[in-house]
Amino acid sequence: MARDYYGALGVRQDATSDEIKRAYRKLARELHPDVNPEEAAQQRFRDVTAAYEVLSDPQKRKIVDMGGDPLSNGGGGGGGHDPFGGGFGLGDIMDAFFGAAGAGGGRGPRSRVQPGSDALLRIQMTLEECATGVSREIAVETAILCDLCRGSGCAAGTSPTTCDTCGGRGEVQSVQRSFLGQVVTARACPVCRGLGEVIPDPCRQCAGEGRVRARRNITAKIPPGVADGMRVRLSGQGEVGPGGGPAGDLYVEVEELPHATFERAGADLHCTLRVPMTTAALGAVVPLETLDGPLDIELEPGTQPDTELVMAGRGLPRLRSTGRVDGRGDLHVHIEVEVPTKLDARQTELLRELAELRGEEEHTLAIASARQGGLFSRLRQRHAR
Repeated sequence: MARDYYGALGVRQDATSDEIKRAYRKLARELHPDVNPEEAAQQRFRDVTAAYEVLSDPQKRKIVDMGGDPLSNGGGGGGGHDPFGGGFGLGDIMDAFFGAAGAGGGRGPRSRVQPGSDALLRIQMTLEECATGVSREIAVETAILCDLCRGSGCAAGTSPTTCDTCGGRGEVQSVQRSFLGQVVTARACPVCRGLGEVIPDPCRQCAGEGRVRARRNITAKIPPGVADGMRVRLSGQGEVGPGGGPAGDLYVEVEELPHATFERAGADLHCTLRVPMTTAALGAVVPLETLDGPLDIELEPGTQPDTELVMAGRGLPRLRSTGRVDGRGDLHVHIEVEVPTKLDARQTELLRELAELRGEEEHTLAIASARQGGLFSRLRQRHAR
């Protein structure tokens, strides 16, 4: 039984070529493996692509309208008796061994119209731009539809003709003798390259390709929360296919530039705040310029080295795989206490006086246990985070 190619694309039997192309583009974008990885969707994508290949080719479409199937072994949908059962015939066995239809069973010409390839472009973004998202105009050089022949590849007033070498079959056959007997093999026609037709008078602008390379500007909308190496897909902005086939997608890959103050860990931000030991001992309010503007960091009196202050919701937007933003990360401020390395006479005198007042003039050192939060304990905790 012939397959329902019109039903696969969801179009009427009298649909125009433009309607068929639009239906294919819509379904291909929904079912492409990069968008929908489910096995059922991938099989549907293959069926839709096969339907477009058939219905975009006038000769193959004519076979469908006559009740045949141009992708079947027989090419006419009726087929012969299959002695092996299950739709697996001698032609398929010869195909498996010799790479082409055996016993003269041709596959028919391939369509001149093919889907285009995807394209990749990298852009540099600052941490501030990654936080807020941007709309940036970028220059892209890809294959676009030839505006002179509109994808047909033919000069004005002309059309393709049947290939004389293969007679429109898209393949030529040869007979060889082997231990299995006489074997008929087929290969793509070298004149028409398997298309079954040639263009006697090609378009002077695209040389028969139906597409030309051009530089154009498009606006790329990058969502907030993107990170280094992430890719944003712009549907239908890639390469136009041969014969004016539907365009692929353009992927914009983000290259995040280093920041002078902050380091990124997912949606969280980390920075180091260096304060003098007097500030750590007495406490203070220290201003910090963040991505959201100035922020006052309150240091309690007696702030210890390696103290970590967490500012909830002051990080970057959390960008999910669905493209939606789900809250924000945190800002981690790591306190580093600076101890002076050079003291003048007056400063030395004051520090000795302070040590005497605190009873520390003996320089007695206390060894902190792990339970008291010693250095190695703090290092393990930081490593675990």
